[in-house]
Amino acid sequence: MIKVVRGNPTPEELAAALAVVRARAAASASAESADGAPHVPEGWSDPARIARSRRPQPGPRSWARSYWPV
Repeated sequence: MIKVVRGNPTPEELAAALAVVRARAAASASAESADGAPHVPEGWSDPARIARSRRPQPGPRSWARSYWPV
């Protein structure tokens, strides 16, 4: 469903915008079906990469290291 939030587009402008959205959707669907496998995100955009390394555990004086001097 497409909803016009602002402005008053002409029928031609609305048809052009809808054509672009449908073309993008068809291109992404054909790319997934051509490979036969679902799209795997690139390594840099994978949110799991943040949690790959263990973070240091807090020690007895960790409260002192948490202070950021101005």
